[in-house]
Amino acid sequence: MNDPTRHTTLIDAAALQRLLPSARVFDCSFELTDPERGAREYLQGHVPGALHLHLDRDLSSAPTGANGRHPLPARDALAARLAACGVHAGQQVVAYDRSQGVFASRLWWLLRWLGHERVAVLDGGWQAWLDADGAVATGAEPAPPQGDFAAAAPLADTVDVAAVLANVGSRARLLVDARSPERYAGEGETLDPVGGHIPGAVCRFHRDNLTADGRFKPAAQLRDEWRAVLGTRAPAQVVHQCGSGVSACHNLLAMHHAGLAGAALYPGSWSEWCADATRPLARGDAAG
Repeated sequence: MNDPTRHTTLIDAAALQRLLPSARVFDCSFELTDPERGAREYLQGHVPGALHLHLDRDLSSAPTGANGRHPLPARDALAARLAACGVHAGQQVVAYDRSQGVFASRLWWLLRWLGHERVAVLDGGWQAWLDADGAVATGAEPAPPQGDFAAAAPLADTVDVAAVLANVGSRARLLVDARSPERYAGEGETLDPVGGHIPGAVCRFHRDNLTADGRFKPAAQLRDEWRAVLGTRAPAQVVHQCGSGVSACHNLLAMHHAGLAGAALYPGSWSEWCADATRPLARGDAAG
């Protein structure tokens, strides 16, 4: 029997309105070229009760120059941060942003990595909330009471750079790159010092998961599109990557919503891969 209060992939604005204030909501707005923009926009307007989580400070650990631009945070540190934000075990968590779900999907994936299944992304993000005449709060929210959230067995898998390097030769798993076709091809790279892609990776731009209004395509349509990408591969034979392990989570969310759960994330992604000049790379629009 379906539970209308339980959401594990996407949630629409009307459903979120019905869940407030019991759901814990996080504004994950961020801008790669202006890292403090999301925090400013949050103060200017957010879902009532929502707290802001910063991609660099909360949803990543410090980069070393060799581990990618947005390394995964330590599991216990992130769990403690979420507990301090009032999250409780089993509570419905909802994430949203102003970037078509790119940064919200990072929190969705991270919570699954911490063993928390009841987490969803607001489909259409902040604009969808405004379109639904959702209430708007401004300024900083008061600190909530401490939650009891703690990390549990992961519900999401990762692979490390050694496994990806081995896969270049074996092609045992399908590597899917969520970056734009231009960045995948090595053209116009602006975020990383080297352009190109990991040999064997195929490109599935994360924005292809969306309709023109910034919402996710219907699950059945996503299933058909993703099956065309995967070919004969099962989801468990798929590894997602991008530039720094963020937009890849958007593809993971899309597959999960389409009923194709089980793929893994390569967190370091291209920014980690290209930091070592001895690792092979490919350019152009073919997998290589």
